[in-house]
Amino acid sequence: MIRGSIVALVTPMTANGDIDWPALDKIVDFHLDKGTDAIVAVGTTGESPTLDYDEHLDVIRAIINRVDGRIPVIAGTGANSTQEAIELTERAAKAGADACLLVTPYYNKPTQEGLYQHFKAIAEAVDIPQILYNVPGRTACDMLPDTVLRLSQIDNIVGIKEATGDLDRARELINKVPTDFAVYSGDDATAIELILMGGQGNISVTANVAPSEMTELCRLGLQGDTEAARELQAKLMPLHKNLFVEANPIPVKWAMAEMKLIDTGIRLPLTVLSEQYHELVRSSLRESGII
Repeated sequence: MIRGSIVALVTPMTANGDIDWPALDKIVDFHLDKGTDAIVAVGTTGESPTLDYDEHLDVIRAIINRVDGRIPVIAGTGANSTQEAIELTERAAKAGADACLLVTPYYNKPTQEGLYQHFKAIAEAVDIPQILYNVPGRTACDMLPDTVLRLSQIDNIVGIKEATGDLDRARELINKVPTDFAVYSGDDATAIELILMGGQGNISVTANVAPSEMTELCRLGLQGDTEAARELQAKLMPLHKNLFVEANPIPVKWAMAEMKLIDTGIRLPLTVLSEQYHELVRSSLRESGII
């Protein structure tokens, strides 16, 4: 089971929007050096909606090759077409991904039975560990706990990234799913509380700029050190909050450029962070001890 701080890695781009391959190697090395427990390649934070099919797979392969087995790589392979999700998952498995992260189908609003059949079909088609991803604020599609419980009975569906920030729902899932099924937070602001109630880690945006701090936060939570975990969480809360002043990954990419980790590139329809938020994000990096 993958546990701890799992970074939802950005895809670095040059100012004209081209993928910046040397910068991708640089930030992978950054996470290896800082102790990040695992990497999600080409999730929402990695701008999966604006990468074309070949770019999507090329970024996954590049991260897998750079990591070279040192930590797990989870490939984002979800789609709102079941067949496309199967194809992406097959390609990621062949590339050597340790697991795949599959978002609920967006825009077409399937029923709960449709969600069950969608994820069941992918699991049956590709023999790789698969993590569900529920983020209704982006997809307009909420996978309810009963559907997750049904899917948790499928052998290679091994976990869920629950990104609603609803701790009552997280508690219900943790209490009801099999012991070998992992519940991960997808919401940095509430992640430590989810871990303290029995979750296995956090798939994190904040970890892009604070990898060692997020690794330590998750370690404290997994060890049940409530006081120390909440103290560190309070220090990081300005980042958890202000890295979402505009749509992710706009603020976090700007913050990483401020830290000289990447260039400022981002693809339309996303735009560079509005100037009115520059000092807010910069001050959040200072308050959290990152710069």
